[in-house]
Amino acid sequence: MNRDTVAGGGAPIFIMQSEEGLQETAFLLEKIMDASAHDLKNGTIILVDHQ
Repeated sequence: MNRDTVAGGGAPIFIMQSEEGLQETAFLLEKIMDASAHDLKNGTIILVDHQ
């Protein structure tokens, strides 16, 4: 949710304006990508494929 807390690195980064938008987008991407979403509790969620 805070652009200053993330750095680019080749993976897409989605900056959301609200906690609700963050959770909804993470949930949808988690399902689409068959990945796991991990909340870092600082307004950042990462998606990881554990296969």
